[in-house]
Amino acid sequence: MTTEHLITFLDLLGTFVFALSGAEAARESKLDLFGIITIAFLTACGGGIVRDLCLDVTPPVGISHWPYLALTILATALVIGFSKTIERLNFPVLLFDAIGLSIFSVAGTQKSLALGFNYEVAILLGVLSAIGGGMFRDVILKRIPMVLRKEIYGSAALVGSIIFSLSHFFEINPNFGTWLGVIVCFLIRYLSLKRKWDLPNFSQDKID
Repeated sequence: MTTEHLITFLDLLGTFVFALSGAEAARESKLDLFGIITIAFLTACGGGIVRDLCLDVTPPVGISHWPYLALTILATALVIGFSKTIERLNFPVLLFDAIGLSIFSVAGTQKSLALGFNYEVAILLGVLSAIGGGMFRDVILKRIPMVLRKEIYGSAALVGSIIFSLSHFFEINPNFGTWLGVIVCFLIRYLSLKRKWDLPNFSQDKID
């Protein structure tokens, strides 16, 4: 698989998984159909749109290529049609979000490097790709974005982005570097949820 095809595949896969996360969060918040589709689209494409604007890719692929909207609508239909099955999963929103986070952290980094940007820009935009959509979702649904809480979230995306950047720097097989970054990022996020790992919290109570 060529680099271009791999970037496109990861972008579409991440879009679909993040759309599932956004649609399920919107459904749990009792939004109507239009509201669910809107939140699903913002969650799936918000981070990628901001990334593309920073990379001067205009119009962003999230709004100029029909598969992104189609995947959003498909994810919404699946969430509504199989809501009882999804509810039986443990923390479905967080699970879908962890998968999307892992994919987008690497895909954003990969796209930035492919366009000739340096590693600092690539890592920052990889993290932004991963956390942007979730931040849009949480803000609109009046929740504190996960990246701003003590949970290990943005830092997991940072690790995944750095791993791929290192593999690119040392000219390791791009497919290996891609999936290594995705898997490590997902494991960090998933294990932090299962084992309740948190970053330090500097609340006033702890200071006192």
